[in-house]
Amino acid sequence: MIIINIAAVVVALAVVALVITLIPLIRELKTTAVTVREIAGRMEMDIQPTIKELHNTLSELNVITAGAAEKIDDIQCFMSAVGETGRGLRRISSVVGGAAGALSKSSLWLTGAKVAGSFVYDRFTKKKGGDGYV
Repeated sequence: MIIINIAAVVVALAVVALVITLIPLIRELKTTAVTVREIAGRMEMDIQPTIKELHNTLSELNVITAGAAEKIDDIQCFMSAVGETGRGLRRISSVVGGAAGALSKSSLWLTGAKVAGSFVYDRFTKKKGGDGYV
C-alpha cells in the first residue's frame, strides 16, 4: 500500500506541476481571445461603412449603366441618320459631278463650235473681200 500511496503522491505532484505551468498559458489564451474579439469588433465596425459605400457605389453604377443603355438607342438612331446623310451627300456629289462633266463637255463643244464658226466666218468674209485665201 505504501507504493500506491507514493504513486498517488507522485501523480498529485505531477498534476499540481502541470496545473502551475498551465495557468500562465490559460491566462495568455484568455487575453488572446479577448484581443481577437476586440479586433473582430473593430473590423466589423470598419467594414460596415465600407460595405455601405460599396453598396451606394454599385447603386450609382447601376443607374449610370441604365442611363447609358437608354442612350444607346438614341446613338444608334443618330448614327443611322449620319449614314443616310452621307449616302445622300454621295448621291448629290455624283449628280453634281455628272452635271459638271456634262457642262464641261458641252462648253468644250460650244467653244469648238464657236471657234469653227468664227474660222468659217473669217474664211468666207476674207474670200469675199479678195485677200486670196482659199
